[in-house]
Amino acid sequence: MEKIKMQTPLVEMDGDEMTRILWKMIKDELLLPFVDLKTEYYDLGLKHRDETDDQVTVDSAKAAIKYGVAVKCATITPNAARVKEYDLKEMWKSPNGTIRSIMDGTVFRAPIVVKGIEPCVKNWKKPITLARHAYGDVYKASEMIVPGPGKAELVFTAEDGTETRELIHQFKGPGVLQGMHNLNSSIESFARSCFQYALNTKQDVWFATKDTISKKYDHTFKDIFQEIYDRDYKEAFEKAGITYFYTLIDDAVARIMKAEGGFIWACKNYDGDVMSDMVSSAFGSLAMMTSVLVSPDGKFEYEAAHGTVQRHYYKYLKGEETSTNSVATIFAWSGALRKRGELDQIPELMTFADKLEKATLSTIESGKMTKDLALITSIENPTVLNSEGFIKAVRENLEKSLA
Repeated sequence: MEKIKMQTPLVEMDGDEMTRILWKMIKDELLLPFVDLKTEYYDLGLKHRDETDDQVTVDSAKAAIKYGVAVKCATITPNAARVKEYDLKEMWKSPNGTIRSIMDGTVFRAPIVVKGIEPCVKNWKKPITLARHAYGDVYKASEMIVPGPGKAELVFTAEDGTETRELIHQFKGPGVLQGMHNLNSSIESFARSCFQYALNTKQDVWFATKDTISKKYDHTFKDIFQEIYDRDYKEAFEKAGITYFYTLIDDAVARIMKAEGGFIWACKNYDGDVMSDMVSSAFGSLAMMTSVLVSPDGKFEYEAAHGTVQRHYYKYLKGEETSTNSVATIFAWSGALRKRGELDQIPELMTFADKLEKATLSTIESGKMTKDLALITSIENPTVLNSEGFIKAVRENLEKSLA
């Protein structure tokens, strides 16, 4: 079979630990035999980030903006233990956070639905895509321990020196304080990314905050979303036959439990952090969760939603067998290849991505799967495969469908 040709390269961001091992297996078994793969390669492994003072992460994000489509392997965000383990110069920031900031992107996470892995919520029939605003709120908050009685105020000093003050609390004893912020420009980018992604995927958008309690902070989110929708997207949504729906976050949670899925749920930073884990776990496994970073001007970075599978990597280094789930990483590659094919108008590449995903799902549905899925599947007597065995089983199915 002649290999499928590519025009524009994908930006390839390699990663760490067990996912780095899977990355090479996926390329060798599922991609390179069938696609004349063009990538601009960046090594985001922790040692190389350290050697380049993290410049490689910045360069990879700029390349993603230049080429429009990137695919990323899971990476380590170092803590104190990792600094010691890898003998790092410093505790480098999250690569995902750096890339998100440079691309001004919103993260969309969606579960991979497959027969035999049933959601805990019985009426969930279609994926629920979680869109998380990835700037500000508690993640960029300033905090203070209050030692005893006193007055706490919120103070804004304008450039001309004028001050605006708001009493937070008159403390009669010890307590704690937290100051959060967000930016209109970031909220606007979040809204545009959500609406644009909805049009691309033909899904409704739900957005939820707590504007009844947070009458300025959360209400600003609500107002910006509504203004952008009414002005720039309402007509396109109506033509596409999709809707935008706003409700309170507690109402959204109640509705989600009774919905059948098939929509985008847009959440503020903290809500999105918590709810994405709830949705992924309830659908079956974080190893079956896709993640795509989308910028407001339509640049895409695909990855798995999970981490580097550290425990399996240590087993692998000892020469022990692992049964690591590679599905979300396979889907990161298929998502990036499909988008590259769409943008470059290469239907063969889009078809290949579809067949790769179908081959992966049919492998599981035939009863062949990694250990994590075997523990939760409704398929009787599943065959548990090791990391490499599962990828090779997918290749068998892929070759049949391509033939």
